[in-house]
Amino acid sequence: MPYSTAEFRKGLKIEISDEPYVIVDFQHVKPGKGGAFVRTKLKSLLNGAVVDKTFRSGEKVGEPALEQKNAQYLYGDGEMYHFMDNESYEQFGLTPEVLGDAVHYLKENTEIQVLFFRGKAINVDVPTFIELRVTQTEPGVRGDTATNVTKPATLETGYVVNVPLFINEDDVIKIDTRDGSYASKVTG
Repeated sequence: MPYSTAEFRKGLKIEISDEPYVIVDFQHVKPGKGGAFVRTKLKSLLNGAVVDKTFRSGEKVGEPALEQKNAQYLYGDGEMYHFMDNESYEQFGLTPEVLGDAVHYLKENTEIQVLFFRGKAINVDVPTFIELRVTQTEPGVRGDTATNVTKPATLETGYVVNVPLFINEDDVIKIDTRDGSYASKVTG
């Protein structure tokens, strides 16, 4: 079902020239002379490029054939990361390019959401916070109580993050996947 420019809003996914976009920003413009138009800033869901596009008021755009599926991470084989669809139990593989930064947070049984466009995976969403075990870090120096002093720690996925000095090997920490930073230590 096509969308009219009157239905435009931030976050709306539309299709232009067989490519899915999400509306990042828009502005309805009514000049003194001539017809009204809508100025938009669109982000490609395929490659992340941001483009400016102007539509005549009342113009129609397509609705992309997007499908969101919940999936569970199974394993990686060096080239592909393998997942299972939580509803159909079908298995499928994703490349590191499609996963982007999400590869740093994947451990067995991690639940993610995969966005498909015409049957092809184009984007993934991992939970905002994920808990991972520290596999290697230097011991904290006793008496070093300066604030905001950090040290590198290698996590079970191989990702390296800066953590406070009191974090030790085998501790489980919470990572903010939006920027890849340490959020807190998990107690228990």
